[in-house]
Amino acid sequence: MKPYLASIEYIRGVAMLGVVAIHVGSQYLLNPTPNIHLVALFEIVSRFSVPIFFFVSAFGLFYRMDFNAPFEYGKFLRRRFKAVLIPYLLWSTFYFVHDNWLAGYELLPDFDYGAEILFFGLAKYHLYFMVILIWFYLLMPPVIFFVKRMSPAKLILLLVAQVAFDFWSSYSPEIWQLINSLEDGSWLQLALKWRLNWFVGHYVFIFVLGGVLAVHSEKFFAWCSSHKKIVGATFFVALTTLLGYYYSLIFVQKFSPLEAVNTAHQLSPAGIFYTIAASIFFFTLFQFGTLNSPTKKLLSLLGKNSYFVYLAHPFAITYLSLGLGKLGLIMTAPNALIFYVVTVAVTLTAAVLINSIRQFFQASPR
Repeated sequence: MKPYLASIEYIRGVAMLGVVAIHVGSQYLLNPTPNIHLVALFEIVSRFSVPIFFFVSAFGLFYRMDFNAPFEYGKFLRRRFKAVLIPYLLWSTFYFVHDNWLAGYELLPDFDYGAEILFFGLAKYHLYFMVILIWFYLLMPPVIFFVKRMSPAKLILLLVAQVAFDFWSSYSPEIWQLINSLEDGSWLQLALKWRLNWFVGHYVFIFVLGGVLAVHSEKFFAWCSSHKKIVGATFFVALTTLLGYYYSLIFVQKFSPLEAVNTAHQLSPAGIFYTIAASIFFFTLFQFGTLNSPTKKLLSLLGKNSYFVYLAHPFAITYLSLGLGKLGLIMTAPNALIFYVVTVAVTLTAAVLINSIRQFFQASPR
């Protein structure tokens, strides 16, 4: 039995804070004159947060996997779907019905539109992550096959292919020409249009990397422990590079903050390297760094409740935004920071209360 890794839980907590920052940043970008440095904090510094979830998900799966025993695919899917597919379907239904009710639309879609929403994770802007994760679970047999046979040279080739593919998918005008040439509403057109919401190819490297490092965890732990300065310096260079790209888009190419954010994202070459550097940096920091007891308790609290906060925070954002509007307040920089803190605090408190209620009933005699 391998030892428990608190660092994985801590990374989930930090990634959750980053996901909330990105979505609060989207609200802040509605301000016609946002502070570009606060936008950078919300939208650029936090860009590791979605792909790092794939890293820790793969690391956790492969770290606990017994390669001497046969892989029980059916049992694996039942457990994973209980943890991901059922919550995905429930929260998708909740958000679709709630948002339509709030907007005064029909509460339920027709069959074709409902299938499109569920297949591509369109019920709410954050649910696509769960769709991609479900696809990774479905593809676990070939993923295991490749992870077990992955060499450093093959991993580098996969990284090169990942950068090339993500660049093409994100920036090539030809793909939109192809989409526009297809029959409107056809499933092929929809699959290409919403490719970022479901196609695992956009994140295959970071998932495989998590699996490979878990398979060779002892070597990975030893390397991280003895190369802390290199890991920290690499993270700093990667972050500086991504920020430099963002600022160059604004100051040199005269992009708007929104255009810059939509260009300097996690699938850009700089964003991919930032994700890799952040994944190893946070693992090294939390596994081998010196953390005091209050910090560990806070990180543990965030990590244990990260799943609920991730699922529920758009609901909080919706009603906090409505509250700002009723108060006649606009999303200035100070208000945006307060908005972020309140969003995290409200959803985290709700998660703690729900978990406490669940534990109370589970402990009660029947």
